[in-house]
Amino acid sequence: MPTFKYKAVDKTGRPARGSLDAANEVDLELRLKRMGLDLIVFRPVVDRFGLFARGNVTRQDLINFCFHLEQISRAGVPFLEGLKDLRDSLDNPRFREIVAALLEDVEGGKMLSQALAAHPKVFDDVFVNLVKAGEQTGLLEEVFTNLAASLKWQDELVAQTRRLLVYPLLVLAVVTMAIVFLMLFVVPQVVQLLKNMGAALPLQTRILITLSQGLAAWWPLLLGVVLAVPAAIAVAVKRSARARYFADLAKLNLPVIGPILQKIILARFANFFALMYRSGISILDAIASCQEIAANRVIADGLRRAGQQISAGDGLTDSFHNLGLFPPLVIRMLKVGETTGALDTALLNVSYFYNREVKDSIEHALKLLEPALTVVLGLIMALIMFSVLMPVYDIIGTLKL
Repeated sequence: MPTFKYKAVDKTGRPARGSLDAANEVDLELRLKRMGLDLIVFRPVVDRFGLFARGNVTRQDLINFCFHLEQISRAGVPFLEGLKDLRDSLDNPRFREIVAALLEDVEGGKMLSQALAAHPKVFDDVFVNLVKAGEQTGLLEEVFTNLAASLKWQDELVAQTRRLLVYPLLVLAVVTMAIVFLMLFVVPQVVQLLKNMGAALPLQTRILITLSQGLAAWWPLLLGVVLAVPAAIAVAVKRSARARYFADLAKLNLPVIGPILQKIILARFANFFALMYRSGISILDAIASCQEIAANRVIADGLRRAGQQISAGDGLTDSFHNLGLFPPLVIRMLKVGETTGALDTALLNVSYFYNREVKDSIEHALKLLEPALTVVLGLIMALIMFSVLMPVYDIIGTLKL
């Protein structure tokens, strides 16, 4: 649906500006009428750079949205009135327009899940399917409660993942810049000094000089390679399903980070699977939805195979055991849940298990990464300085004699 920028006035004559999704000019005018606005002028917006994608609607916006709708359901407030209050209280203009569109669709006779499905960049398939299941089972309040909790949990996982990655990358970037500076500016000057004094250069210094000269002569090519290789990988991953699969496999096999990433994905899977199962969505449909949630081709492929085994008559526990992704403790949890009929509780226990494992693993990894990076990068710096300063000390010792 195209987006239009508009200028309008309200009933008191005050001007109003904004942007709104509409099928055409007539639809735009009708939507503004329902918002209490009279259209003056408008123009279509060409969305070349994805400015109105999900990036403008934050996860915190969705958490507040779920919390508000939960409170509406809990307090018995008429749904349309509550949605109007939410629309009028939002600070994010883009999300306010989306909520206004939801309100119009619901007033027009659509179910909330149908209205949400019209905005796939903001409300993904899992969100829509859970709301649909809540509408069918009468558990809409519980669905929004669980969605809000799940979104908060995702925020925590994102923060933990960033914490794991940002520090090593920052240290690596700073030390790399320092090494490049030494190799391009400091080493050549010291080498020139040593040559003028006629000093004999040890092997490590000659190697360092060769590296410095090579870096100075070929740095444009090296920089091009450094930029081109990631770009080529990104293009290949975007265009080729096989490349995406191997890229995801490589992520899972990374030292330290790989096992943590796998635990994060499995924790997210178990959390959403429990949420969907509790909301009345069938196991096969839940597994199919979780393939997208995994955001990893390797694990998604494993879940697809598990769904095929379940369709063929195998049990849930046996199918997950055959994947080789879950440890024995998790398989036992699932078996107990499947046997007792409390599969959703078992899945939530699995989610809790992995969530705790992720936190502990990140803390442990950070404790190891910080000193390891300091030692490795410090040794590199020390080797450079030793190669540069050792001949200088030799010359000073000769002068003293």
